[in-house]
Amino acid sequence: MTSIKVPIIENILEANDFVAEENRKIFSEHNIFCINIMAAPGAGKTALIVKTIELLKDKIRIGVIEGDTASVTIDSDQVVMAGAPAVQVTTAGECHMDAMMVRKGMEQLPLDDLDLVIIENIGNLICPAEWDLGSHADALVASVAEGDDKPWKYPNIYRNLDVLLITKTDLIPYVDYDIDHFKSGVEILNPGLVTFPTSAKTGEGFPAWTEWLLKKTKAAAEK
Repeated sequence: MTSIKVPIIENILEANDFVAEENRKIFSEHNIFCINIMAAPGAGKTALIVKTIELLKDKIRIGVIEGDTASVTIDSDQVVMAGAPAVQVTTAGECHMDAMMVRKGMEQLPLDDLDLVIIENIGNLICPAEWDLGSHADALVASVAEGDDKPWKYPNIYRNLDVLLITKTDLIPYVDYDIDHFKSGVEILNPGLVTFPTSAKTGEGFPAWTEWLLKKTKAAAEK
């Protein structure tokens, strides 16, 4: 007898991509712009999302799908308090979200009453890069506190991004961080990537970031 090697990982990713394309179609049919936000743990994803909601909630209708490895509701509670409906999806220890998890979250959101859906992915710079969730754009939140060498250490997650947010810029005077060195590494991997240096504490960069989101949301509504 001969053994047959089944490419299990490829099959799983293909199945995921099928659901992801369906998710994207559903968002588009509801004239929703969806963005997937990835980051390392502690980079400031939730702080950025909360600040974004506070600035945009009177202009567009926002919903959030929160990915979490455990069942705690700390992040989703902050989102709700900021003024947006949030659905928490627990990955049961998995290091990333997948398209089916997002689908379950979508089913609990009032899609007919939303213009923008933000997916807060699991804090991880490796696994989330491989999984299409069905969003229209992928963003990475990169904290100054993480250091300026991350594009070289974790190149894969930078290659296919649509937008990069450098967070906690108010810490630059107090940490060993060269923003030009960081940007040069990003440029090698993803030339011309749209980048917003931001601080949820001072508000730096948020006017440009929210304007970018508004343009994307308006374009989705007009399709």
